Amino acid sequence: MTIETRAHDAQALWQKDKDHFIHPFTDFSTFHEEGCDLITDSDGIYVQDAKGNRFIDGIAGLWCVNVGHGRREIGEAMADQATRMAYFSTFNNLSNAPAAELSARLAELAPAHLNHVFYSCGGSTANDATIRLVHYYFNRLGKPAKKRIISRNNAYHGTTYLAATLTGIASNNWDFDTLDHLVTHLSEANCYRRPEGMTEADYCDHLVREFEDTVAEIGADNIAAFIAEPIMGAGGVLVAPTDYHKRMQAVCRANDILYIADEVVTGFGRLGHFFASEAVYETQPDIINCAKGLSSGYAPLGATLISDTLYDVLSTPQGPGGVLSTGFTYSGHPVSCAAALKNIEIIEREGICENVREVGPYLEERLASLSHHATVGDVRGSHFMMCLENVADKQTKALFPVEARVGDRVAFEAQQRGLIIRPVGHLNIVSPPLIWTRETVDRVVDILDAALTATTATLKADGYL
Repeated sequence: MTIETRAHDAQALWQKDKDHFIHPFTDFSTFHEEGCDLITDSDGIYVQDAKGNRFIDGIAGLWCVNVGHGRREIGEAMADQATRMAYFSTFNNLSNAPAAELSARLAELAPAHLNHVFYSCGGSTANDATIRLVHYYFNRLGKPAKKRIISRNNAYHGTTYLAATLTGIASNNWDFDTLDHLVTHLSEANCYRRPEGMTEADYCDHLVREFEDTVAEIGADNIAAFIAEPIMGAGGVLVAPTDYHKRMQAVCRANDILYIADEVVTGFGRLGHFFASEAVYETQPDIINCAKGLSSGYAPLGATLISDTLYDVLSTPQGPGGVLSTGFTYSGHPVSCAAALKNIEIIEREGICENVREVGPYLEERLASLSHHATVGDVRGSHFMMCLENVADKQTKALFPVEARVGDRVAFEAQQRGLIIRPVGHLNIVSPPLIWTRETVDRVVDILDAALTATTATLKADGYL
């Protein structure tokens, strides 16, 4: 293909995309004029756009391509399954081999009491289905008043109707309706912006006390569950104070409230373990939700892992002919499950969790070195889940005005230098494939260093500094 032909095709694709594809989270203030960058090829830690430009993938697609791009053996596993049997119903008394095998593997990998799997198509639907099952569980126990779900400000749990209500990022729901009577949001655990003079231990006490006071106000008999990401993802990669999750679980246990861990992002190696809840945070959730890294993004798939205690109730028929009347056409889709099985095999065979535990602290250390930049207020996260918070004033932690688009500026400068990172308002998120090496980390930090220097210059030129 000639350069001229490739440029023509890239322009045609760009136009078709702009004219017809409604993207998730589209910024329509720029989209009508600028459209989108089209990513057309990928391999390992790299992606390539329609114009032939090559970039280091710093966001793993979207928190999800954990084993890296272009894994031929995952594609072959999917093709083999698709040509043997691409799809058949899993309703009622029907199933398929990949779904059965994957269910058993997930039960092996999860904390010991989570032995049952309900499949969906992604993170939003996993969280949505979970709340429906939780409500059903308490209805079956004769506790129909236990409906309220406790979430947190700046939590991200998805964009289906109920999952969007669980989500505590205010801008996500501007002019969208939500089911606010079902969900109450607590404060997020934001150590960087905790009250001045408050130690981390005091801050943890403060957050737990807020939960206890909320339970007392609403009434434990009206609360079904508390849902939390082990580390908040899209809400700013917020790492809670030490023992926060253990203590929040203790409040749940004392009040007959289910503890739901949303591990859509943290699952399958991002923090160095298949699941972070027990291995990292010493909690035993009643439910763990996962997606993204479950298949490394090679096929849409979500899963809700359910405890034996809940399953004993969910699996009891309401009466003769009673069925668990919820699910999706694509629950346990055989091609998606085949992709997930091969993905898990690769993670184990190649020691990818071990790589994260070895390289992750180095990534944390090297990113922390960027704190010398005048605009970098905080560098936070854990292992392969990191964030830079950009501020106008380090002393006061004041933010730039929204119109400065500081996160977009940093991301643009990084992309100009061959690295894709994610801008979220004033934040920049780094959540790479889990196969990065120390050498990759060094290259990435060099790029970010130059990008931040360039961003400071443009902010000064535009009068923001």
